[in-house]
Amino acid sequence: MWRKYYSVTSVEEALELLSRFQSGARVVAGGTDLVIELERGQRPGVETLIDLTRVPGLDQIAVHGDTIRLGPLVTHNHVVDSRVVVEHALPLAQAAWQVGAPQIRNRGTVAGNVITASPANDTITPLWALGAEVTLASVRGERTLDFPSFYQGVRRTAMQPDELLTAISFPMLAANERGIFLKLGLRQAQAIAVVNVAAILGFDGPAVVSAKITLGSVAPTIIRVPECEAFLLDKQLDDGVIREAARIAAGVARPIDDVRGSAAYRTEMVRVLVGRALRALRDGTERAGWPESPPMLWGANRGRVRNPLPEMVHHEDDAADTIVTTVNGQVYTRTGGVNKTLLRFLREDLGLVGTKEGCAEGECGACTVFLDGVAVMACLVPAPRAHGAEIVTVEGLAHDGVLHPLQETFIETGAVQCGYCTPGFLMSGAKLLEEHPQPTHDQIVQSITGNLCRCTGYYKIIEAFEKAAERVVSAPGSSEAS
Repeated sequence: MWRKYYSVTSVEEALELLSRFQSGARVVAGGTDLVIELERGQRPGVETLIDLTRVPGLDQIAVHGDTIRLGPLVTHNHVVDSRVVVEHALPLAQAAWQVGAPQIRNRGTVAGNVITASPANDTITPLWALGAEVTLASVRGERTLDFPSFYQGVRRTAMQPDELLTAISFPMLAANERGIFLKLGLRQAQAIAVVNVAAILGFDGPAVVSAKITLGSVAPTIIRVPECEAFLLDKQLDDGVIREAARIAAGVARPIDDVRGSAAYRTEMVRVLVGRALRALRDGTERAGWPESPPMLWGANRGRVRNPLPEMVHHEDDAADTIVTTVNGQVYTRTGGVNKTLLRFLREDLGLVGTKEGCAEGECGACTVFLDGVAVMACLVPAPRAHGAEIVTVEGLAHDGVLHPLQETFIETGAVQCGYCTPGFLMSGAKLLEEHPQPTHDQIVQSITGNLCRCTGYYKIIEAFEKAAERVVSAPGSSEAS
């Protein structure tokens, strides 16, 4: 894994460390990809991690004139929650909503998605269509690149080893423009794209006067389809025009065969998705299905940095190095444990084995905990992030020997079953009920998209959620009961 871990308090500290360690260092903003790659040995030579996650101000979405600017700690949930993005850059909000599950969206950043540079990454496709630029900083200065200049191939960008992505900027949609993002995956949640599409059209009455269409997961990088864009200009979107535009787009794609789909299937799905996107923009239904009040599972601070570190903290992979953290209201001091995930630290160093390992790659949700009030997958969080943090595990849901209402209803409804996935479901549910004491069925379902039950007992789990909501609402002292 890693040998050195720096939790910095400013961008300047991060840049100095990047300058010192160069290609031997990586930045942790979300870490949802990086931790897995390090565990799998896919980052040879990387021994130093530089953690930005407690630097204040980097998680802001700002507006400058008609330009939207995302800081490097803006998560996918921040984008979903942003009124300005939903109103003026809908395709990006729709893509962010399609990323992972609430726990992943709480940690994973748009900047990290952009830097990973996979052609299947969801947010790159709409950002490319929006005309986004990235700002890269180092101790040598700052530079700004557009997306065609930034991307150089599969998982390859123009970033230098000592550079940090400090901003993503893009213009708001113009008053006459509408946009949409569509994704095809092999399941309804936590799916890697087989194909994704972003389309942004400008209209003068019913006629198309501008067009930007981008395709993901069909080439080494995200691609635009200029032939299709040119064909649409000055045309009205009748069914024949849409069919021909979709056919042209499918002809531009040059996908590969892989485990998620054949090249022929991807090509056909480009045709289908581009057609759907154009029909939605023609009919004004591009916002259909957008969740009005989605469950974030991120607590009162809405996933923002509220308790920055007073000074930079350096942890070394050394038996004498110490992590001091508060878990379930109790302060723990442990030496060692630096070179592992938070999941392993909780289980091996603190003896809190309620948090389970089911997949170790952020798929199953059995390791869900609250980190500074935010639901996250502990298997994707480096253990040194616990230093100075407040953590709640499933052992902390009960108070003074009294079970949480959701724990009670899991027992009553038979939702426990084999019990392995139960801690993760309880943590997700407890945070959902904190945010939405009377959740809708859709909110319940959305809140557990990051949790897998191998006993196929979702009906009982949802029933337990519904009964717990009734209990929370009717409890003495609740705002709904008063």
